[in-house]
Amino acid sequence: MKIGVWILGDQLSLYGSAIAPLPVGSPVILIESLNHGRSRPYHQQKLILVWSAMRHFAMELKQRGYDVTYTEAEDFSTALSNWITIQQITLVRVMTPTDKPFRSLIHSLQLSCPVEQVANNQFLWSSEAFLQWAKSQKRVLMENFYREGRKRFQVLMQPDGQPIGNQWNFDKENRKPPRKADPNFNPPPPLWFPPDSITQTVIEKVNTLDFPVYGDSQQFGWAVTRTQSLAVLENFIEYRLKTFGPYEDAMVTGEDSLWHSLLSPYLNLGLLTPWEVVQRVELEYHTRETIGEHRIALNNIEGMIRQVMGWREYMRGIYEWSDPTYPNQNWFNHHHPLPPFFWDATQTDMNCLHQCLQQTERLGYAHHIQRLMVLSNFALIAGIQPQAIEQWFHSAYVDAYDWVMQTNVIGMGQYADGGVLASKPYAASANYINKMSDYCKACPYDPKSRIGETACPFNFFYWDFLHRHRQKLSHQGRMGFILKNLDQMDEAELNGIRQQAIRWHQRYNSHPSTMA
Repeated sequence: MKIGVWILGDQLSLYGSAIAPLPVGSPVILIESLNHGRSRPYHQQKLILVWSAMRHFAMELKQRGYDVTYTEAEDFSTALSNWITIQQITLVRVMTPTDKPFRSLIHSLQLSCPVEQVANNQFLWSSEAFLQWAKSQKRVLMENFYREGRKRFQVLMQPDGQPIGNQWNFDKENRKPPRKADPNFNPPPPLWFPPDSITQTVIEKVNTLDFPVYGDSQQFGWAVTRTQSLAVLENFIEYRLKTFGPYEDAMVTGEDSLWHSLLSPYLNLGLLTPWEVVQRVELEYHTRETIGEHRIALNNIEGMIRQVMGWREYMRGIYEWSDPTYPNQNWFNHHHPLPPFFWDATQTDMNCLHQCLQQTERLGYAHHIQRLMVLSNFALIAGIQPQAIEQWFHSAYVDAYDWVMQTNVIGMGQYADGGVLASKPYAASANYINKMSDYCKACPYDPKSRIGETACPFNFFYWDFLHRHRQKLSHQGRMGFILKNLDQMDEAELNGIRQQAIRWHQRYNSHPSTMA
């Protein structure tokens, strides 16, 4: 038997379960599939990141002595068939893809030898472990999962079994609005890397593709190797971690990343492992006092660890746990098309949307509050079809994959699953954006007005959303206080809000998106 390993573009790790057990010298293949690139209008920087990282990883494997075949092909099947014949492969081994559609693609391949999928080891929790935990729960809540993970992996735990600091999370300390007067409000520049010759070649390829893509390639500076990814991790530890927590939810014009780690693309590609990130962050908390330095405040440490071993692992677990109907759920029955400005930021005069979308076009990145409370929030309250906004998110961000977007957008952002994942809809008016950002200062719309020519669309859409779905929302325990405010509104104002929402959709629906 001659085993060959097929390494997928988001499995770029020497520790991967498919390649790790095999001896150096084993045949390995990596495939750039143009058909896969055509599957949606991906951000140019997403294609550059994945293909450049694949090429760099292939070069590393060659240097380590593996028999590497790197193929640019129309499709996976043809490239695999040719490789199997030339190498006389009798078994193709691949680590189980995280994305379910790719698993289906593998099952559909007609090859001359079998394909063996081995368990994916790129997460702290295996799929089986999460499913076993979920079966023991009345409700599969993130907070319960996070606490179980902390105990299971002994992260930030005391000998008595209680969390360090005697509380499980420090969310309340991590919601500071941006205040330039604060001397701590001086975000460090992100660590970018000038494209080397391999990346330059990929940029040239992407710039000449004959199918639709999104965004710009001009400012590409993402890490494309494990060494660079580790440098980004250390940069975060050194310059960002100590102020990461308090301004985790802030949004500021001209500040693309604030103190966010920028690690998600590298975790999702396999260039970093979640365990080494968690360990490195926790180590920083424990060692600083030992060497005579002040400890980084626990809210920063815990906030970062919760993102990696809490939300990231939970989202992947829910993806595995949910049934096949999950991607098509639409609890609010929203069916408006995606407005064209999602593909072209110049088409909106709402400054918050313009800032987040223009940044996305430049970098293929926006931090979690920009995504959740500006872009996804707007789609939710405006009644955009959940699948339309999910497809846009999948296309637009360099760290986006099916397993990430299904849960984050369909479940968390759009509440389309009716509360399987989130305890209430993440819906908010302009008041939230005005508090947590400086975007409203340079906007033609008034964040305090609900109706009228200068009323912020976030306001009339928010109240229209509550009014349209009042019956459903009344059964959500955390919505009672907000609905009482709705009840105090007179009928004339509610009607004016409804009419303004209708006119907004008539304006944009007459110019449907050219990329959808």
